[in-house]
Amino acid sequence: MKQSALYKYLLLFTLMLFCAVSNFAQCSICTKTASQLGEKPAAALNTAILYLMMAPLAIIGFIGWKWWKTIRKGE
Repeated sequence: MKQSALYKYLLLFTLMLFCAVSNFAQCSICTKTASQLGEKPAAALNTAILYLMMAPLAIIGFIGWKWWKTIRKGE
């Protein structure tokens, strides 16, 4: 795959992640807790869930990027 095509796919994937902010998901326990809290605290809980989800994804992405760069040096 050409490098420019890879960058296009990465850009598309990143844009799709940032555009999907309105799609919140919760486990059943969090949903019950959020419904008891009210509208504003429930929105804050959803945002916190997404915020906590991004740290492991960023770490995995960084490790994958470093691995990809190391493999590309060997070619």
